[in-house]
Amino acid sequence: MSRAMTREGYDAIQAEIHHLWHVLRPEIVDQVFEAASLGDRSENAAYIYGKQRLRQIDGRMRYLRKKIDGTQVIDLGDQPDFDTVKFGAVVTLLDEDENEKCWRLVDKEESDPARGRISIQSPIGMALVGHSVGDVIQVKLPKGVVDYELIGLRYGSGEP
Repeated sequence: MSRAMTREGYDAIQAEIHHLWHVLRPEIVDQVFEAASLGDRSENAAYIYGKQRLRQIDGRMRYLRKKIDGTQVIDLGDQPDFDTVKFGAVVTLLDEDENEKCWRLVDKEESDPARGRISIQSPIGMALVGHSVGDVIQVKLPKGVVDYELIGLRYGSGEP
């Protein structure tokens, strides 16, 4: 199964790759070239740091490219409605204390609970997948098992 990511998350990774390759890396290459022109490279801190920074940038770009390779990009506004919870769903849950929580299920890299986005790979996200409105879901959390009732489910664009 291919991994899913929202269009917003995919575009953010593409923008970071572009920034690293077209802005940051050329700046560091220039700094390394300048430091190398000063002579002895073995004790040249600017040269050594610059080379190290280039390795970090290259490693980050490899990681980001691998992350989006083969990823299925989901445009939330174009996503059809489903009767069960899948990637991109906006779920409304009722906890044991009758508190409502509303979240959109996204990739772990896009998770931002303050914005109402939780990872589909999280314990709650994994427990919700495949369930329908009215189902009670038991989630094993570090604080113990918690019951949630799924009281709302929708798809489409917009914040939770």
